[in-house]
Amino acid sequence: MRHEGDLIRINEWLLPLSWIYGSVTGLRNRLFDIGILKSRAYKIPVIAVGNITVGGTGKTPHVEHLVRLLQDKIKVAVLSRGYKRKSKGYVLADSNTQVTDIGDEPYQMMLKYPNAYIAVDKDRRRGIERLTTDEASNDTDVILLDDAFQHRYVKPGINILLVDYHRLIIYDKMLPAGRLRESMKGKQRADMVIVTKCPRDLKPMEYRVLTKALELFPYQALYFTTLEYDEPTPLFPEEVEEQPKASQNVLLLTGIASPKQMEEDLQDRFKSITPLAFSDHHAFKSKDIRRINEAFESMPTPRIIITTEKDAARLRHAEGLSDDVRRNIYVQPIRISFMNEQEENFNQKILSYVQKNSRNSILVKDKDAVKPQDSHHSGERTRRISFRDN
Repeated sequence: MRHEGDLIRINEWLLPLSWIYGSVTGLRNRLFDIGILKSRAYKIPVIAVGNITVGGTGKTPHVEHLVRLLQDKIKVAVLSRGYKRKSKGYVLADSNTQVTDIGDEPYQMMLKYPNAYIAVDKDRRRGIERLTTDEASNDTDVILLDDAFQHRYVKPGINILLVDYHRLIIYDKMLPAGRLRESMKGKQRADMVIVTKCPRDLKPMEYRVLTKALELFPYQALYFTTLEYDEPTPLFPEEVEEQPKASQNVLLLTGIASPKQMEEDLQDRFKSITPLAFSDHHAFKSKDIRRINEAFESMPTPRIIITTEKDAARLRHAEGLSDDVRRNIYVQPIRISFMNEQEENFNQKILSYVQKNSRNSILVKDKDAVKPQDSHHSGERTRRISFRDN
């Protein structure tokens, strides 16, 4: 098992450029802090989930945890940027939506959570206003902002910062020498910090060391999560031959930012793992499909392909996959699991915040209309959750 900080690779020769980059992002944050650039708050619960690093920290499974927590109680909307989609502006997903319209991660959530509104818009303010005023979605009770920790034009009620255990921000450097999008001081904006992708055997001493090293304020709640793997499901169920078995050889097909964790986690479950990795959010072209077909054909039998839910969103409609591949390709669902019995505490804080700020009559008697306000005006900021008394 790898240890924290083991994926940190600093390009020392690029540090002068990192200083310039850090100066620019620092100035931007300062302009927000003093009110020259304006953050807008909303009289509807808004929860932001994001990071300050480039690469995967597990945003999607954490957003999905929030969807599962809330969807049976109130109407949930997820608003993403829609990275690498081919559409423009605001798009609210419906039964006719394609993966190219909204991007792979929103498409994945659309398939898994049909009762939630899934929308994309690079302009998060406009997206929130459309979700809360358009007839198709104006019954929205809570908005989850995916990958929005640095989108400071919106002032969320809860700001959740994700930190990859294997690439802790305390050891990293600013772009381009490292992978930090902004200074580590940005973590001060978080109400909750979650250290993600932790090894399941994390020792009590490691929890204490990490807690001290992150140097959080008393009002910031710290959590630790790990990844859990459910049973793989066929991508094309009508063509499946059999269920995956431990005796099979696996071609692990990924187009995600950090595939090594998944590769390690699956090694104990199958006979062998052969990785076939593409870049994050990779758009599979005909040459890539041929490469997949050839790689699978060269695998020893018995063999299957396992891919991620995000990649499945793009592979589902890919043309040219061989019949053998289509019969033997499976999707590996993942979910998060809180460590140290922290899940109840986390869930209760989320539910309490939503209950206190919701327009839903089931949760509260007062049904406030959604009225965007500039958060720099005195008395007009949305009520933010506070952990100081917990």
